[in-house]
Amino acid sequence: MNELPQRKLQRLKGYDYSHNGAYFITICTQNRQQLFGEIFNNTMLINNAGKMIEERLLNIINDVVFLDKHIIMPDHIHAIVIINHNGTTQGPFPTLSEIVQRFKTITTKLYIDSVKNGEYPPFDKKIWQKSFNDRIIRNEKEYREIRQYIDENPLK
Repeated sequence: MNELPQRKLQRLKGYDYSHNGAYFITICTQNRQQLFGEIFNNTMLINNAGKMIEERLLNIINDVVFLDKHIIMPDHIHAIVIINHNGTTQGPFPTLSEIVQRFKTITTKLYIDSVKNGEYPPFDKKIWQKSFNDRIIRNEKEYREIRQYIDENPLK
């Protein structure tokens, strides 16, 4: 019998992703489809779909979730998400995965609606890849390096 390949664990085993902390996330489009704009002269030119994605990303902010820095690229998003429940809010608190899943769900619906209206180009089966990449930001040096990486991403 052929065994299926083991999937790489995406999250740090045993870590509670609803804890206070800063997280660097990357969310990619399915098959790296360039849906959100283009790079021109080392600058990201965001299209209408990219503007909708950015608007929805900015809407994840609430009493507990903050968006520190982000960039919309043609086929992916980078963002620093900060979870901070400072004792004044009551739990349970959303996990990083729940936050990203809500974002993907609403942006997929809005994108599909706009494709049906002829506003956005069609896509191949899914907008987003399964899951997302994350890194727990552990110190100030890492934080500064990630912020710089986000700023310089269009140059790459």
